[in-house]
Amino acid sequence: MGESSLSMEIDPPFKENQATPDDWRKALAKVVPAVVVLRTTAGRAFDTESAGSSYATGFVVDKARGIILTNRHVVKPGPVVAEAMFVNREEIPVYPIYRDPVHDFGFFRYDPAAIQFLSYEEIPLAPDAACVGLEIRVVGNDSGEKISILAGTLARMDRDAPHYKKDGYNDFNTFYMQAASGTKGGSSGSPVVDWQGRAIALNAGCKSSSASAFFLPLERVVRALSFLQKGRDSSQDKWKAVTIPRGTLQATFVHKGFDETRRLGLQSETEQLVRHASPLSETGMLVVDSVVPGGPANKHLEPGDVVVRMNKEVLTQFLKMETLLDDNVGQNVELELERGGIPLTVQLTVQDLHSITPSYFLEISGAVIHPLSYQQARNFRFQCGLVYVSEPGYMLFRAGVPRHAIIKKFAGEEISLLEDLIKVLSTLSRGARVPLEYISYTDRHRRKSVLVTIDRHEWYASPQIYTRDDDSGLWIAKQALPDVNKPLVNGVTSMETSSKTESHAQDESDTVIKKRKLGEDQSADGSMFADGTLSKPKVDSLEDPSSLEDAVVTDLHGSVAEREIEPTLVMFEVHVPSSCMLDGVHSQHFFGTGVIIYHADNLGLIAVDKNTVAISASDIMLSFAAYPVEIPGEVVFLHPVHNYALVAYDPSALGSAGASAVRAAQLLPEPALHRGESVCLVGLSRNLQATSRKSVVTNPCAALNINSADFPRYRATNMEVIELDTDFGSSFSGVLADEQGRVKAIWGSFSTQLKYGSTSEDHQFARGIPIYSISQILKKIISGAKGSPLLINGIKRPMPLVRILEIELYPTLLSKARSFGLSDQWIQALAKKDPVRRQVLRVKGCLAGSKAENLLTQGDMVLAINKKPVTCFRDIEDACETLDLYDDTDGKLELTIFSQGREIDLLVGTDVRDGNGTTRVISWCGCYLQDPHPAVRALGFLPDEGHGVYVTRWSHGSPVHRYGLYALQWIVEVNGKPTPNLEAFVDVTKKIEDGEFVRVKTVHLNGKPKVLTLKQDLHYWPTWELNFDRETAMWQRKMIKSL
Repeated sequence: MGESSLSMEIDPPFKENQATPDDWRKALAKVVPAVVVLRTTAGRAFDTESAGSSYATGFVVDKARGIILTNRHVVKPGPVVAEAMFVNREEIPVYPIYRDPVHDFGFFRYDPAAIQFLSYEEIPLAPDAACVGLEIRVVGNDSGEKISILAGTLARMDRDAPHYKKDGYNDFNTFYMQAASGTKGGSSGSPVVDWQGRAIALNAGCKSSSASAFFLPLERVVRALSFLQKGRDSSQDKWKAVTIPRGTLQATFVHKGFDETRRLGLQSETEQLVRHASPLSETGMLVVDSVVPGGPANKHLEPGDVVVRMNKEVLTQFLKMETLLDDNVGQNVELELERGGIPLTVQLTVQDLHSITPSYFLEISGAVIHPLSYQQARNFRFQCGLVYVSEPGYMLFRAGVPRHAIIKKFAGEEISLLEDLIKVLSTLSRGARVPLEYISYTDRHRRKSVLVTIDRHEWYASPQIYTRDDDSGLWIAKQALPDVNKPLVNGVTSMETSSKTESHAQDESDTVIKKRKLGEDQSADGSMFADGTLSKPKVDSLEDPSSLEDAVVTDLHGSVAEREIEPTLVMFEVHVPSSCMLDGVHSQHFFGTGVIIYHADNLGLIAVDKNTVAISASDIMLSFAAYPVEIPGEVVFLHPVHNYALVAYDPSALGSAGASAVRAAQLLPEPALHRGESVCLVGLSRNLQATSRKSVVTNPCAALNINSADFPRYRATNMEVIELDTDFGSSFSGVLADEQGRVKAIWGSFSTQLKYGSTSEDHQFARGIPIYSISQILKKIISGAKGSPLLINGIKRPMPLVRILEIELYPTLLSKARSFGLSDQWIQALAKKDPVRRQVLRVKGCLAGSKAENLLTQGDMVLAINKKPVTCFRDIEDACETLDLYDDTDGKLELTIFSQGREIDLLVGTDVRDGNGTTRVISWCGCYLQDPHPAVRALGFLPDEGHGVYVTRWSHGSPVHRYGLYALQWIVEVNGKPTPNLEAFVDVTKKIEDGEFVRVKTVHLNGKPKVLTLKQDLHYWPTWELNFDRETAMWQRKMIKSL
């Protein structure tokens, strides 16, 4: 911040500078035992603070009553769970009792009887002892570890309050002290002490570039403390909420030197009057800096007004002004000003500062919404009390509503209070899509309109209102909406359709546009644009295309292939809830293109790549190229190996015109594409127009080699893909068709991770995926499969099972295999079987926990299955398919392998997998637990102690964040009891109560075991689980343990 006033204090302190090292030793010996390390965990984003866990410092200012002083940004304006650790490592819980709405101080309380082994005294507060030149010590902690003591000298007493951030907490209407003393992280809330062991200020912040520390004066702290002490003495056994009167005009003032007030037009007689009435050290006056709209000073005060008197008293200092305001809450004050040299007198009503400080919030779908606080109203220049999005969560993020947005209109109703929003929400059904209008401080003059979709699935708990309870220090939750189980819009699986031409995928919100740009630029932050269109089988023959409604827009100059394919293409927008980021999925937002492979009266199926639909726990919106409509889709099949998913839609939701305009593609799995063959790549542009490009196949059987990501997630393995002679970029995708428009392959998106030294970056590329596997699975779904049934559009359909050999393989040229000792006889047999590939498959590794584990080792060559030579991945898939035709095989394949110079025959078991993906997740203490998914098992390691409880994600501000139980590890024991699977884990943790410490043994992905402790918090972080129910085709939430 620019320095606008000079310090003219010239009286040096005399006694303090004579303090000897021995004096300081004695003082610090008294002070240090009263200083505590505070570990605070903010469980929800609220007002100026985000959710998170941090270290800070505090100190005991009242030992008998158990009161600790620290900063406001440590106590937090919202929910906080905190512990204090004394110098002898005794740790006790502390509870917030006051946080000042403006100034950077607050208090925690603790039970003095809980400290059993430490002798300590409170630190007295002596605000009057502060003066320029005073030698000081700042007693803090070094990032939560040890007490650290930094020396310094007070350099200024009248520094402007430091400015931390434009959209967060800032102090104002006060001076700060400044010293040349670089404080470290963790020293917020440290006492600034003199040689007598008295606290003369409170450490608040620092400027690391100039090694300057900023201290808050203690006058207002002393006043607040006296109110708390009186309140405690008047209550009996336990703490009761204490009201500390605080007044405001909703205006910010700054102290300007007399030289600047003259330039603002201050009359010389007024300056003379002020100088005579003030101490000799006074160097300036208070000037209005800003006024909050809608506040008491709005339209009465203006920036640049110079304050002369308040209530007939000459006013040049913040402290005097604050005292007058705090003593006159609800009363009028008279303010005498000069505006450009013209005297003015205004009468203003002093507002209760606590009345514009939010003490409750709505939590819905992970979002935190509350009335706009005075702090943020001042930052953003909006009126206090508007409906403010502190954290967008899932539902609002999905619509593109950013953090710090102000909601102005919802479902056609004007929204000015949080109660208005709750009233509208209570009328909406799950799955409903309604418009929302908001404004943002970055673009304050224009409202933005988006479509909000109410969660269909129970991704999050039902909406709750949390209200601050200053008696207990907790925020108490209650249901926000009446407990009515409203039906889904349009029934169980069909959802509301939107027949507007603009699609949800094209909301002009900052978030969505940013995601799109990232997608086009290869996605720097992991929000991928995956534009993979899939193939379409002509199972249901629809009417002649010439009889379709005019809704189908065809380019008269386009190719036959393009005209045939366009009505079959679908644009996807996929969102993944943060509560369900399973299987290592790397983003919450995906775009992509799919192709309709089946379209009948009661079932539509679309194929799409797994870099668009990565997991089944997703919300999918489909926009059709053939007809301007947007409807939801549901994942019905995720292939366990191949890079595609099948998504169902309800054709009746398209309407009769839409259902006739849309059609399924004709699939042509055989003959397979060959080198040099001409193909037509047809895809969708962003505005749902078909685009086609001619190309030539350069390699119809390129083997993929994608390495595991830092956070293991789905990667395509054991797959051959098609390469073309032209690079169409990473974001263009679609289908590869012949000249008649019959689909031979999907041009789909693949996700990978590129490593640059120690950093990694998510990337994607597009390749052709042969249609044969999709065609096989489709036939099984239509003709009736052997798997368990799934409800699709109100009809139960058995879903296919896939038999796979859980081994990761890679091809090696026969010329290389000869060097490894493979016989001429086998080389000739393999070359004869496949003269194009001339390769042998080698083992890269077995999936941990598979039936093939320990039977094959890395580098083994797979020569034959059931005495028939194998040269490609499809040979192995066909052998697995054949097993299902016979009942007497026991699911085993007879493999001939070449291992360490020897030819060996052995029986290897196969595994049967469904297409459900992960269908269960448990949240405990803020971490998300699931069975280890295939990408984790592909690393080849599962802990011997048990491997069914894998930590896939964790939440900011949760107990696992506070105590360091992060992702990529298994929980193998809780309190000494083994947890081999999720059922055992639930049984053990159900018996643990709120506030109990838990001993957890974990094993990391790298095999390293670790034991840690954490404290269970059922108040803010109850234990729950989400399950996919195949009977209703819905994700359902079940509470396991709460208060």
